[in-house]
Amino acid sequence: MKEDAAKTSARRQKEGDQDSSRAEKIRTVREEIQKHNQKADQWLVINRKVYDVTGWANKHPGGSRVLNHYAGEDATDVFRAMHLDLDIVKLYLKPLLIGELAPEEPSQERNKSSQLVEDFRELRRTLEAMNMFKANPTFFFLHFIQVLILETLAWLIVWHFGSGWPVTIFISCLLTISQGQSSYLQHDLGHLSIFTKSKWNHLMQKLMMSHCKGLSTSWWNHRHFQHHVKTNIHPKDPDIDMGALFLLGELQPTSEGEMKLCPGHLTVNHFSLQDIAWVSSFYIRHFITFGPFYGIFGTILLIYLVNHHFLLLFSERFLESPWVTYVTQMSHVPMRMSKEENRDWLSAQVLTTCNVEQSIFNDWFTGHLNFQIEHHLFPTMPRHNYHKVAPLVRSLCAKHGLQYVNKPMLEAFGDIVR
Repeated sequence: MKEDAAKTSARRQKEGDQDSSRAEKIRTVREEIQKHNQKADQWLVINRKVYDVTGWANKHPGGSRVLNHYAGEDATDVFRAMHLDLDIVKLYLKPLLIGELAPEEPSQERNKSSQLVEDFRELRRTLEAMNMFKANPTFFFLHFIQVLILETLAWLIVWHFGSGWPVTIFISCLLTISQGQSSYLQHDLGHLSIFTKSKWNHLMQKLMMSHCKGLSTSWWNHRHFQHHVKTNIHPKDPDIDMGALFLLGELQPTSEGEMKLCPGHLTVNHFSLQDIAWVSSFYIRHFITFGPFYGIFGTILLIYLVNHHFLLLFSERFLESPWVTYVTQMSHVPMRMSKEENRDWLSAQVLTTCNVEQSIFNDWFTGHLNFQIEHHLFPTMPRHNYHKVAPLVRSLCAKHGLQYVNKPMLEAFGDIVR
């Protein structure tokens, strides 16, 4: 055992020497790093270390655009916020290390308040000590059971009462609720906030997103992570692009003509054979469960449109989509939208995000996304802890003069329209 310990110590010493030798390759200033902000030349800073992520970007599990959005910037806080197991992630960072900031360079970028950044990091350390990033398995198990019960109940009702209009409309409501709650659960899993191992979060996300909802997890993750790292930043946040329907904020109408391709558009490389298999299981399941009552052709129509007899899966989409869209957009559309400002993590999220008042119904109806400020600051935090963290976040915002917006749900819905 002593020999093993000695070998481990020697290996770690060697790795430390390698890291030091890499760091000695360059001593650079932030002005130089800012020049490396193109797709073909991407540098970023994490904890004063400089990394060249150009070659790694296309392999990044969160999508290449997430790294490109931070090229030339300090990504320390967003890196900490978005990753669950730092020890594993740091293994991928080692070969990308090309140097570190010059000793005379401040730890924060010059446009950011050092005190604010340090206070926020101290808050995170406090929350970690309070176990606020530890999930309650029972909480999430009950939410999963809720989805399972609703899906099973819908099938049993059709099996027992037939597929007439009243029954079909009723089970459509049940399946709509199931779809909405599946959306929230897959969202938790996508942010790695349920299981301690990333692989279990990814596997269960495929079950909830692809098998239960028929959508690609890769597509969702690549879009959603961009939204989180550059919230309401045009054109980096795909969630504020409403295509040909609406131009949001003050910037989009003037800059729309400059955009040739929206960064949020889905590309073929977001899909894999695994994605296709998982999504196919959604349709197979519906053909097996509802095919005997509606027929193959009828089941296809149920998924995509309303016909003269049935109103099932289309109404799932028709009802669920506005529900989830309103819940997610009520916290962002009314808030600040701008081009890249490279703000500190706390300010960037608080200025572009607002909360909706807490209640038992609001928590359930929104999947706890009525605490969007806390969710955006700490994406990997289990949602059942948001309400415990909110007073501390509000206090920090007050200390630094940041407006912490919390409004009634109906007012938030109205703000979307306005």
